Amino acid sequence: MAPPLEISIPSTILSTADSSKPYTLYNITLRLPLRTFFVQKRYSDFVSLHQSLTSVVSSPPPAPLPAKSWFKSTASSPELTEERRKGLEAYLRAIAENPDRRWRETSAWRSFLNLPSTGAGSASSARKELVEANQRLGMGSNAGQVASDPGVWLDLHREMKGQLHDARLFLGRRDGATTAQGQYEAGANAKRCLVKAAGLIGNLEEGLKIMTDSEKRGEGNSRLGTGELRRRRDLLGSAKVEREGLEKLAVSLAVKNQNVKGEGAGGAVATAQDKNALFGPGVSRPSGRVLGAPVPETDKTRELDNEGVLQLQKQMVQDQDLDVEELAKIVRRQREMGLAIHGELELQNEMLKRVDEDVDRVGRKIDIAKKRVGKIS
Repeated sequence: MAPPLEISIPSTILSTADSSKPYTLYNITLRLPLRTFFVQKRYSDFVSLHQSLTSVVSSPPPAPLPAKSWFKSTASSPELTEERRKGLEAYLRAIAENPDRRWRETSAWRSFLNLPSTGAGSASSARKELVEANQRLGMGSNAGQVASDPGVWLDLHREMKGQLHDARLFLGRRDGATTAQGQYEAGANAKRCLVKAAGLIGNLEEGLKIMTDSEKRGEGNSRLGTGELRRRRDLLGSAKVEREGLEKLAVSLAVKNQNVKGEGAGGAVATAQDKNALFGPGVSRPSGRVLGAPVPETDKTRELDNEGVLQLQKQMVQDQDLDVEELAKIVRRQREMGLAIHGELELQNEMLKRVDEDVDRVGRKIDIAKKRVGKIS
């Protein structure tokens, strides 16, 4: 059983860091049986903790988080500072003293309070809670926020590598299966692992992006160096290449198995010749989509169940959203270039107008000079 933890926020300080507005730091005191230590957190850190706990546990903590004030600031209002200090202290105590341990067993809670981990048990717990959050939230932003923890990111990466390893094993079993049922089951399991790996890769990308942004801003309790971030990007890139290779292997094996079944007498898949023999060669399917008719299967969806198809659809929607964002960036750059060109053209027109005026003025002076020369001669 974990030792009792006493939490209090006895005081606050006003921090005035360079090149930033003043903000309030809350001194959190933690009393353990053998030692006492304290950590300093901003209100934004409490907001991030609340979001992480809610996303992982799928339920808000037992006490509400003090609301944000839009008209007053704790830097200029001692009354608001004291009120928020009491609310945050009650918030932490409600989590620490509640009989329900779900919020205290998350890695976000331990990381927030800088509590020591419990070895392999904490790693497996972090992996379990993150995978459960990924399955519940799909490609949501909260799952990426949970993956922004450096330790949990590695646990999620190991889980993703495990899914790819299982997919490779299932593809090998599918290639060596002697019955159509065995090939179908192995192929479906491989597809399911690949779809889960794709979702985990998406969360890993979002978590790595959040860590990179935090490193640039100089935020976070356990900041990673530039070299470690680069190494994790390389790991993610190699995982993408491995997943794409397994996806192509799964498609090629599906085509190969269909050809083999078409040649055998006891094949479970009907070939084009069998369909023509049954319905006749003159029967043609109407072009276009028929109302009420099922949508034809593809190589990616043929061996997926309903959950796998839903995850695949979410992955495709996310990819399309990323493409739209890239296209929007390109359009914005083109617009900025167009405005810059328009401004340059206006400046050039103004300069040409001045040149024309100077030419006209010089021409008039030349005419006057010619008239004077004519009078002298």
